Amino acid sequence: MSSVAPPETRVEAGAVLRAEAGLETRPETGLETPHETHSETRHETPPETRAHRVGVLSFAHYHANFWSEVFAGQHVLEGIWDDDRARGAEAAARFGVEYFADLDALLGRCTAVAVCSETVEHRSLIEQASARGLAVLCEKPLGVSVADCEQIARTVKAAGTPFMQSFPKRFDPVSHWLRDTIAHGTLGKITMVRIRHGHFYGLQDDFKSRWYVDPAKSGGGALLDEGVHGADLLAWLFGMPESVTAMTSNETLSLQVEDAAVATFRYANGMLAELASSFTFAAADVSIELYGTAGTALVSGVDLASKDITCDRFVRVYRNDQPERAWEVIDVTPRFKIGGFHQQNAIAFLDALERNVAPPISIDDGVRAVRMIMAAYRAADTGQRQKV
Repeated sequence: MSSVAPPETRVEAGAVLRAEAGLETRPETGLETPHETHSETRHETPPETRAHRVGVLSFAHYHANFWSEVFAGQHVLEGIWDDDRARGAEAAARFGVEYFADLDALLGRCTAVAVCSETVEHRSLIEQASARGLAVLCEKPLGVSVADCEQIARTVKAAGTPFMQSFPKRFDPVSHWLRDTIAHGTLGKITMVRIRHGHFYGLQDDFKSRWYVDPAKSGGGALLDEGVHGADLLAWLFGMPESVTAMTSNETLSLQVEDAAVATFRYANGMLAELASSFTFAAADVSIELYGTAGTALVSGVDLASKDITCDRFVRVYRNDQPERAWEVIDVTPRFKIGGFHQQNAIAFLDALERNVAPPISIDDGVRAVRMIMAAYRAADTGQRQKV
């Protein structure tokens, strides 16, 4: 996307914000968490001088913490609304801003919002924000169904307001290396792709109590919640596939949603792309595999299952024209290892608003990724290949 800053620029920005926010890592999960220092710096910029004022709508999704770090660090965090008063008030106190029990009151003081609610609530919150002409950054997935996403897209386009879908893999230097490698034909014709994306939180005792595993709130399980990252990456790298076959399973955790899934997409040129997702990857290494007629590329350390256990040799390439049959290690480090992975969405969103340009990830991108996943669900349910 032309409005995405070069990887080296984003690395520097992320490192600065990471230092300013005082990020640390929780050893039990590998998640970056903020120190409680935001209240000390929140109001250094007078409200009347701020070009943008961002409200965070719900802390149901943990990524709201990462986005709020960025907004607080840029002195644009106006307040927090959450339908869970205790959760919202705690977050507001931690970031040194006001908690709003009245959503409309917060919207009236903002120029933009960041939506981190349960997925089923995205549509209502975006509709209310769009009605006020506010820019929107929305957590993935966009909605709980294709129809839901298409209605959100109609609302956003009718309002004519800036919208950005959260897909943090778009800002990973590794993803940009992959895109450049494909564009330059380094590996020849790509015949097969494998993307594995998931985590190990399903193995934790409290996972079954989280809203993510309630289909009425999330819309789906591992295939939607984790697989949507891989779906967007495939669409960004190769465009939309023609069809898909898939299988899902909930046998491991006995949830109402699947805890594991495999979908195989077929492209018009014959390329096959496998997408595997799970809540129960205890550990992993290689996350992305590209197989071409002139070579192969392997990528590690780009999902939570491989983030901490993979420490080097993140990108390896073999080319048919090499003098020796051996892997070449490419000097590219994944954003997960650099730090500030999820913060990049908020950084890019604010940058687009400040420069008055379209955000780098569009509403249509959000719809396309969900369309791919929902086609995979249909294929799994029917046992037959489905059009995407």
